[in-house]
Amino acid sequence: MELLNKSLRELHRLIKKKEVKPSEVLRELLNRIDETEDKLNAYITVSREKAEKKAKLADEELVKLSEDEVPELFGIPLSIKDNINVENVRMTCGSKILKDFVSPYDATVIKRLRGKGAIFVGKNNLDEFAMGSSTETSFFGPTRNPWDLERVPGGSSGGSAASVSARSAIASLGSDTGGSIRQPASFCGVVGLKPTYGRVSRYGLTAFASSLDQIGPITKSVEDAAYLLNVIAGQDSKDATSAKVPVPNFLEALNGEVKGLKAGLPREYFVEGVEPEVKEAVLNAVKELEKLGVEVVEVSLPNTKYAVETYYIIAPAEASSNLGRFDGVRYTYRAKDYKDLIDMYKKTRAEGFGDEVKRRIMIGTYTLSAGYYDAYYLKAQKVRTLIYQGFQSVFKEVDFLITPVSPETAFKIGEKSSDPIKMYLSDIFTIAVNLAGLPAISVPCGFDSKGLPIGLQVIGKAFDEETVLKVADAVEKSLSLSLIPSV
Repeated sequence: MELLNKSLRELHRLIKKKEVKPSEVLRELLNRIDETEDKLNAYITVSREKAEKKAKLADEELVKLSEDEVPELFGIPLSIKDNINVENVRMTCGSKILKDFVSPYDATVIKRLRGKGAIFVGKNNLDEFAMGSSTETSFFGPTRNPWDLERVPGGSSGGSAASVSARSAIASLGSDTGGSIRQPASFCGVVGLKPTYGRVSRYGLTAFASSLDQIGPITKSVEDAAYLLNVIAGQDSKDATSAKVPVPNFLEALNGEVKGLKAGLPREYFVEGVEPEVKEAVLNAVKELEKLGVEVVEVSLPNTKYAVETYYIIAPAEASSNLGRFDGVRYTYRAKDYKDLIDMYKKTRAEGFGDEVKRRIMIGTYTLSAGYYDAYYLKAQKVRTLIYQGFQSVFKEVDFLITPVSPETAFKIGEKSSDPIKMYLSDIFTIAVNLAGLPAISVPCGFDSKGLPIGLQVIGKAFDEETVLKVADAVEKSLSLSLIPSV
């Protein structure tokens, strides 16, 4: 476990100084996966042979390189959420309809990580097509939380968060459409960064809701999140939504200098319904920031109360369109018995999709249908603009916002499965960030009385990941929590 507890920067230093071989790091990681997978189910696919072959080649190449020639992620094994394409590796999106699909290409983020020498150890479990807040809707079974195996790890990037927390992954990439990086990071006691929409290319990410999805890192520390963001950020000609904005060195932002910054506490995020222990942990972390010289004021974001309803019109509408391609014709699961083409479509999608995905497709198709488009989808887009404008107005007064990530800590497996509305409300504090396209991070800030981790959310201005990371790093260092579960 010694190597698996080290940061990405520490591993890079050990490898480039030839004190540790890539194959040694991988061997320790594969052993840890073997120890934990029966309990956690954090991976859908472990690319053992491919990773071992790459690590062996890295060992041989390392001998020929000087210290300065060793790339930042050389020989370091990473895991990837299983809705991001990795060439010649199965990519299922946690769904029966894609259970045998092998990707023919690399996503842009994967190309960038490969370019820095990373090795890919496997694909993490997720809610089917990233639609969920608990990683219970996966065709491959639920992932369990390493802090309490009877509880969910959050979702939809639950496999990534659980594996990083349990040290069966050194770091991972997830995707965040309404909180799917931040909420599982909070539940599992790790760091999860959702970058600004457009900061990271979405090319090769299987689309759920194209105007909301964003790829980001899930890591053991804020430093590791900055380290990975340095590699994956930047414009991509293959993604028309990626922004042509400069990419700073995010690690340089982690200088501890938060004195003089102004934080906003939105009153709408500290209301009745938030577990008292969650509120207390977040406010205790705020006091730590005040000691470091941060000015804290209360602010208001009145339109965020409409965020959940707005999201569950826009996201399903985009999902119903994006998932139309999975029809059994080209590269997905196909029903065996059918009368004609239309019957094949119906039976394939009925058998291939799980209940939650079907629910969202039906909601989305309804809201886009003739006679309802203006009443639902168009109105939701107008409310989305109001939510965005609310954030813009508040950011004229403050540098960043602090909120809970979730109103609660990890709930028990099955506790919310029969009530979709209860499940949807798990993301009540994260959804507005996606609607506004802003950067936000979850950083651990304490534990409840059951010993479960609590996450604090830092929300920043568009393309100001530097402030978000700086503040999260200050919280992390001032609290110095021990975040290794007993699994």
